[in-house]
Amino acid sequence: MKNLIAVVLAVLAVICIAPANAVEEPTTPLRIGLTPTFPNDQYRALEEWRRYLEQRLQRKVEFIRRDSYIEAMDLLRLQKVDFAWICDYPFVFFKDQVRLLAVPLYHGRPYYQSYLIVPAQDSQTTSIAQLKNRVFAYADPYSNTGYLTPRFELQQLGESPAHFFSKTFFTWGHRKTVEAVAAGLAQGGAVSSHVWDTLAKVKPELTAATRIVSKSPEYGFPPFVARATISDAEFNAMQRALLAMSQDEFGRRLLGGLNLDGFVAGDPHFYDRVDQMIRAYGKP
Repeated sequence: MKNLIAVVLAVLAVICIAPANAVEEPTTPLRIGLTPTFPNDQYRALEEWRRYLEQRLQRKVEFIRRDSYIEAMDLLRLQKVDFAWICDYPFVFFKDQVRLLAVPLYHGRPYYQSYLIVPAQDSQTTSIAQLKNRVFAYADPYSNTGYLTPRFELQQLGESPAHFFSKTFFTWGHRKTVEAVAAGLAQGGAVSSHVWDTLAKVKPELTAATRIVSKSPEYGFPPFVARATISDAEFNAMQRALLAMSQDEFGRRLLGGLNLDGFVAGDPHFYDRVDQMIRAYGKP
């Protein structure tokens, strides 16, 4: 009997003491959805970034790439990813279903623009109005700079975006829009300033085959967001990791590879201009 009592007491001691001393390591990786918000030449930088985040967070990290913005949003809403780097347009459109995590800094500021581009040999076009009855390339139906902005501008000119061009098509990526215009497959296109400027550094022969006709007003830079049900602990850890990147040498090198300067926590008011366009123009 004494031996039995001793065994029971030993078991109880383990049960009571173990939870206080043990640290449970997360077994599931943090999943980050990515869309064509960056040129695909940056995939190597993204792989280094993934390893950097794993070291910072002490947890496995997976990047899950999708070819359209709506696919990334679907992953968020279905809780298939924990975070995603998305365009400002879907962020505003679905803002009640996600949490704003961080906003990249580009040229030291959390903003970017839409560039209207034409083939380099087109020296005559000075505005989108002159592209009437031409072929035009859109990036994605949920892209602000590659879709909403040019269509909103046409509406402001009193034109119907559905009938203004002779033909339109989606390239499903800003780099692909630059390529389509450079190759003459389209006589015009609209792209993210960040993507065009980055390509001008890493692929200057490509951007040299295009010409920037005009630049839009500034918009809040495509943000990082979290699924609505993310825990505060996971949200705060990821936010701290992103905001701290500019504070260490390796983080700054990674940011340089992405042609970014850092991250800020962000403010929904960065996206007021896009919200106003959506209200005036409507959903995709």
